[in-house]
Amino acid sequence: MGIDWKGPMIRRGRRLAREYVLRVLYAYELSGEPVEQIAGDLLMGKLLDEKNQEFARSLIAKVVEHLDELNDWIIRKSQNWDFHRIAVLDRIILRMGICELLYFPDIPPKVTINEAVELAKKYSTEKSGIFVNGILDAVLRELKETGQLQKTGRGLLEE
Repeated sequence: MGIDWKGPMIRRGRRLAREYVLRVLYAYELSGEPVEQIAGDLLMGKLLDEKNQEFARSLIAKVVEHLDELNDWIIRKSQNWDFHRIAVLDRIILRMGICELLYFPDIPPKVTINEAVELAKKYSTEKSGIFVNGILDAVLRELKETGQLQKTGRGLLEE
């Protein structure tokens, strides 16, 4: 049995890309500086390869482009929570996760949710992983029920 070197590298690459996206979106949220400038400063040469840099730039752009829609999803699925009292990092991680569910057809939903939960555990509060998981599960459930989940390729939609 051999070691699959390619698989772990891809996962680490995408995870690292997501961590940089989180940093960029956090700086954007707090500073109000142009996101392109922040992304350029923080991403320049930091990711493993061009493919992961492109993924990161695409995720950043789509989150910013669809910010109001992503916030609406969070507000609808976090009943009994004042949106502005949700931890900033949790809001950003949720935006990233919902954006992947909606606009990245090649990423399996389970991967998106697992990665978001890991980011929340690593960078946010003690209970953030559970909170993020619950919200993203609710979003995924609605996307499936309404036929809005557009995933392509083998293994991307579990029945």
